[in-house]
Amino acid sequence: MKIQLCEVTNETVRAVCALEVRDDQKGYVAANALSIAQAHFEPTAVFRAIHLGEHPIGFVQWRSAETPGTATLWRFMIDRAHQGARHGRAALDLALQHMKSSGFETVETSVVLGPSSPLEFYLAQGFVELGRTTPGGEWLLSRPL
Repeated sequence: MKIQLCEVTNETVRAVCALEVRDDQKGYVAANALSIAQAHFEPTAVFRAIHLGEHPIGFVQWRSAETPGTATLWRFMIDRAHQGARHGRAALDLALQHMKSSGFETVETSVVLGPSSPLEFYLAQGFVELGRTTPGGEWLLSRPL
């Protein structure tokens, strides 16, 4: 089956909001319901369900950063039942392609550091550490598109 980024619709919103990361990852990414709500108050936000075939298995959200030409990967998650199958890598590649085709040249993201941090995942996808944190204390990463 193929990974796709799909709009969250009235038919899929409950399934997307029900997706969860593993228990040990819960302090590292916000719930999808909160992300969707926040997106409605951020004019540049783009959010998509990550589908495997017809079924939502994850969520991704990005927005324009303050730096021109830069996107912020705001949220990214794969449901606990679908982790470890390289779906996250495929979905991130699709999201990065969307950002690039929208005119962005660089993408930034931030991670909470800790035992279940997604830091290693992002480093393996070509992100580099910027050596500083956000005002909220999250570790900053960046990569060209």
